[in-house]
Amino acid sequence: MSYKCSRCKRDVELDEYGGVRCPYCGHRVLLKERARDVKEVDVQ
Repeated sequence: MSYKCSRCKRDVELDEYGGVRCPYCGHRVLLKERARDVKEVDVQ
């Protein structure tokens, strides 16, 4: 799963056993990347 470090802004790939820390700067706040597609809601 792809995340972005909130301190150094680098892309981080986490595996299920890696923990939640940026491997580049050690910061513990990672932001989940949002999907770029636009969803439409059908209003009736």
